Amino acid sequence: MANDLTNILQQVIRANGALSVAAYWSLCMAHPQYGYYITRDPLGQGGDFTTAPEISQLFGEMIGIWIAEQWHAMGQPSAFYLVECGPGRGTLMVDILRILSIVPGMSEALQLHLVETSPALIAKQGEMLKGVQIVWHESLSTLPDNAPVILVANEFLDALPIQQYVYQNDKWHERVVGTDADGRLAWGVSSEALEHIRMDASAGAVLEISEAREDIIKQVSARINAQGGSALFIDYGHDVSGFGDTLQAVKNHSYTDILKDCGEADITSHVDFGRLKKLAEDDGLHVALCGQGDFLKKCGIHIRAEQLMKKSDNIEAGLKRLVDEDQMGELFRVMEITK
Repeated sequence: MANDLTNILQQVIRANGALSVAAYWSLCMAHPQYGYYITRDPLGQGGDFTTAPEISQLFGEMIGIWIAEQWHAMGQPSAFYLVECGPGRGTLMVDILRILSIVPGMSEALQLHLVETSPALIAKQGEMLKGVQIVWHESLSTLPDNAPVILVANEFLDALPIQQYVYQNDKWHERVVGTDADGRLAWGVSSEALEHIRMDASAGAVLEISEAREDIIKQVSARINAQGGSALFIDYGHDVSGFGDTLQAVKNHSYTDILKDCGEADITSHVDFGRLKKLAEDDGLHVALCGQGDFLKKCGIHIRAEQLMKKSDNIEAGLKRLVDEDQMGELFRVMEITK
């Protein structure tokens, strides 16, 4: 049986025609009444997926070390904005602040700003970070601009929508969501050829472009150039741009049909870090890109794990999951943007 959001999407398509992948994604995830992020806490065992901060405190502590290094590299400014985009339940920030609290002068210098649109998660963040002064924002545009910024975003970019294009008859056509003869949601391809995408491919190739992700990188780069600071983006994706369909939906920790369970499954795709890296470099910034495993090792994760293993037995499994190549160590990429 179709749910409420599926019925709404079918009505929208009947009235206005097929939806782009980006428009369909946005409605499923952010519909004001039935959107996935609006209605639930998607994380952990009871949710649909688990992120690195939920796996082990080691992850957030290493990011805390990276932030402390950035602050020192900037000359330890007496005020800076610590910004997290898509902070989940606040678990990552709790672990980060534990590390920053032992760095002389840092707790006094930092002002915490969280970028979040989910009412359910804002409530969780408030509970998790009780006693911490927080300013919440719905977008980057309302962040203050009169001090340096250190920005962290873990599994944030993959949640922003993409457009998909299919190569047919030597032209690119937009992939869309329409309805079939029975009125059910179905994939389709726009008949109109797109002249502005000028690259050859084999028949049936799929190209993914995310204007939303590119816009975030442009905004962050502009802030770093104007205010000083740095940014850290961690997500699953690839370093070299290419073709391929990476669109996926996850429900109850398993893959599901993207056109079913509208608003009840998490929709994501792989992040094209190669494209985003070039955008930041074009703005004159330095960009370093590596696997999550290498990044965490560079921050000293094994040294910290040894300390924690003396007090707890369940550290090793989390460590392996975060850094091993066949786990999250290679698939997850880390992009550092610095001035």
